[in-house]
Amino acid sequence: MTEKSLLDLPLAAGHLHEERISGEDIYSGIFLNMKRDLVSLPDGKEAIREYLTHPGAVAIVAILDDGRVILERQYRYPVGMACIEIPAGKLDSGEDPLICAQRELKEETGYAASRWSFIRRIHPVIAYSTEFIDIYLAEGVVAGKSHLDEEEFLDVFAAPLEDLIRWVEEGSVTDVKTIISAYWLDRYRRGLIQPIKLSSG
Repeated sequence: MTEKSLLDLPLAAGHLHEERISGEDIYSGIFLNMKRDLVSLPDGKEAIREYLTHPGAVAIVAILDDGRVILERQYRYPVGMACIEIPAGKLDSGEDPLICAQRELKEETGYAASRWSFIRRIHPVIAYSTEFIDIYLAEGVVAGKSHLDEEEFLDVFAAPLEDLIRWVEEGSVTDVKTIISAYWLDRYRRGLIQPIKLSSG
């Protein structure tokens, strides 16, 4: 049997839709809430879907004048290891994502940027969470003093893009937003893609 391509599929995906019948809250935490829904499947049968609701987040690809990328090393308790990541943070209720990105970059790293662009939105865990991450490019970056949260501990450093991509390929960087951003930045530097220019910081 010959495999189909995307062009062979219907333009609309309504035949895959699952309809919520009922639901309940299983757990409510500081910012994560777990839900369990009963859904109707495309074939008329029913199934249970459990998922986390998340307010959304931002991540920042911040570039120094010499081309290096600003990175963080932070211990992530769920995976039990210190991870290398680009700066990121959770949206406050009703907060504009760009304002959040500017705030998080300043608070976590001390850096501020004069030029901001939008890269793209990603959904890092589509199987069990509503979380999205809006990724921004920050350029014209200048150093300042960080203001970490009381329970936040991290190392801030800068590295050439080539090193970041090598760490991704070696498996020492596993964070999905950082991996996506590294390959996006590589294509951007080669003139293959462009971000959406926004405003001065």
